Amino acid sequence: MILSRRILLKTLLQGVGACFVLGSRLPTVEGGQGDESGHASGPLSVRVTRPFNAETPVQEFTSWLTPSERFFVRSHFGPPAADAVRHDTWRLTVKGLVKDGLSLSLEDLRQFETIRMTAVLQCSGNGRAYHRPKAPGVQWERGAVGNAQWTGVRLRDVLQRAGLKPQGLHVQLQGADRPAVATVPLFTRSISLAKALHPDTLLAYEMNGRPLPLLHGAPLRVITPGWMAESCTKWLTEITVRTDESPGYYMQQAYRMPETSIQSGSGLPGTAMIPVEQMVVKSLIAAPAEGDTVMQGRVTIQGVAWGGEVPVAQVEVSCDDGRTWEPARFIGDEQPYAWRQWQYNWNAGTAGPTVILCRATDARGERQPEKSPWNPGGFLWNGWDRCSVTVAA
Repeated sequence: MILSRRILLKTLLQGVGACFVLGSRLPTVEGGQGDESGHASGPLSVRVTRPFNAETPVQEFTSWLTPSERFFVRSHFGPPAADAVRHDTWRLTVKGLVKDGLSLSLEDLRQFETIRMTAVLQCSGNGRAYHRPKAPGVQWERGAVGNAQWTGVRLRDVLQRAGLKPQGLHVQLQGADRPAVATVPLFTRSISLAKALHPDTLLAYEMNGRPLPLLHGAPLRVITPGWMAESCTKWLTEITVRTDESPGYYMQQAYRMPETSIQSGSGLPGTAMIPVEQMVVKSLIAAPAEGDTVMQGRVTIQGVAWGGEVPVAQVEVSCDDGRTWEPARFIGDEQPYAWRQWQYNWNAGTAGPTVILCRATDARGERQPEKSPWNPGGFLWNGWDRCSVTVAA
């Protein structure tokens, strides 16, 4: 689809909260997590007010699971109208290259085998604020990520019930959310059939043991563990099996990045643009917090690390600006797709300002770089995490 400059402008404005300017029927949002009415509360850092986009302060990541009310919130248009997601009338339609189309209620879905999985969910723009030169879009810092337990059914089981035709190679996902301006494209995404049929790809109706909150996609959302969150469609209402990728703006123009990184202003030719899909290895410092004052002696540094589809093998910490690195120790069990908690005991000596750094390495040997390669969308930032503290005299 070719968009006019006017439509593109409106689309970009939607992404940075122009619903407020253009007028919107979305529910008012004042602060963190949303309840069933769409109102919000909780300790989130708001990046855009309408549509509501907010991230979790990283000190919350000292817990294994990120509570739903403290989980980051991201959408392009905000939640749909209440009538579109009423549990008693909501239906999931499965169509396209299938032998038998389906129309399923929540009760119908609950007849499939129930699956529970703990997995990291992360916005592909998490860390965008640190790219240089600046990339357009919501200026996420460190907290557009969380680790939650998801309960639902396998997408594979639903597709097999419908019966796949051999021409089907991609699965298009559509939610009930709608832009405030009719000329703005719908947020429509697709995933490869291989990912859709993976036994760990879920249609989730619970988060952390309770029904999905409205702002997190109630009554049903997709979870593609190990992939970035734009593939995890919220407020899901339609699944369409296709021969090709979804042709819409949010698949063919947005959420794509160069196959080979090219620095802005280098004068080098661009490379093929591919969809943003898999997570990259990453770690964060959750404690101490940025700007804290710590006492001389033993200081416990703690944080989290994840690798998407690949396990994290090691986390290292530096307290001398990267000159030397020491291994941290993992705490808790390892689970596929979930993050690992880690700790490091630092003997804080010389008084004054200190920068703490951390970096993770996955099981393939991929290590967090000092700075993440630049790309025009500001996606997949995974440079070393850093935290500035002061050692008290």
